[in-house]
Amino acid sequence: MNEHNKTMTAVADGERRVANLDEIEFEAFVNQQGVADGLAFQHDRDRPLGTGFHLYKMEPGYTTIPHQHNGNEEFFIVSGDVTDNDGTVYRAGDLVWMKDGTQHCSYTENGCVIVVYIPGTETSL
Repeated sequence: MNEHNKTMTAVADGERRVANLDEIEFEAFVNQQGVADGLAFQHDRDRPLGTGFHLYKMEPGYTTIPHQHNGNEEFFIVSGDVTDNDGTVYRAGDLVWMKDGTQHCSYTENGCVIVVYIPGTETSL
């Protein structure tokens, strides 16, 4: 026990959520136009699914719907591979930042799981 533990209040029930990647259930991510576009999981259900900090899963052979980001997007490839429409390939371990307004779509040959942070909903193109 370190000295900080003596003065800090314990995290109360309901103030922490833990989900393990191997145990969570992804759900269909449905964009603003009502079209399913991959799978997502997030703790903060006060935000629209697929915004804020969340996990995104693409099955092998899947291509996302072309879209534009509303806010800077940051993502980390946990597993698998992703290729953007311009041919840029991202692999497990890559941390990527894309500027607000960036337009793209992504394809995965082998499937992937991505940790994503994006502040607002995407606009389908």
